[in-house]
Amino acid sequence: EAIRRAPGHVLLENYFYFLMSLLISGIIVYGFSHTINANLIHPTVPRPFLLYVHATVFSGWLVFFILQSALVRTRNVRVHRSIGWFGLVMGALMPVLGVATAITMGRFDTVQLHQTDAELTLIIPLFDMAVFGTSFGLAMYWRTKPEFHRRLILIACCALSAAAFGRFPSRILPPILFYSGVDLLIVLGVARDLIVSRSIHRVYRYALPAIIAGQVVVMYTVTHSPALWMKFAHAVLS
Repeated sequence: EAIRRAPGHVLLENYFYFLMSLLISGIIVYGFSHTINANLIHPTVPRPFLLYVHATVFSGWLVFFILQSALVRTRNVRVHRSIGWFGLVMGALMPVLGVATAITMGRFDTVQLHQTDAELTLIIPLFDMAVFGTSFGLAMYWRTKPEFHRRLILIACCALSAAAFGRFPSRILPPILFYSGVDLLIVLGVARDLIVSRSIHRVYRYALPAIIAGQVVVMYTVTHSPALWMKFAHAVLS
């Protein structure tokens, strides 16, 4: 009982998901602060309109994530559920918009900015959207099971932080290791479970190894340029 009443234990049990919503949002704001001026606000070459739509919806999702976490924390579960349908629509739109933006920007970077790595790096946003879409879809399927739902939503939002970690200064996080930031966020959820319930929820036991395995495949592809992927990416961006 002494452990149960410990302040740190209570904080993790009652405020963890709300604090994680703030942490993930803060990481994304910090990461994109290094590129948003040159790439979005004052670009030397005008960006496709779709990028601005993507940024708006992406930002709206973060605000919604914080709001929903706050509603649960303040025990406004009825409101949380009533506006959840708005989140369902927005969450379903995210992967579609994310993939469309990745392809559009890949073509833009190749044609307009004359970059040569767009085909190689296309796999990164596609994988991130696959993780988000799968986690979000399962979270909606198990929306009546809070222990599954909230962990899957957390994983989905952690997946969105990959692009932000990739924009961190290299002195803080080497580019080749940017996925470690995503994994660390999920590991915080694992640590919370170990402290609060002294066990790791099955969502983490299945999801984290699968995500890390996918990340390994992605980074292998980026560093080794396998012919099969390059042929596929070239066809997509052509």
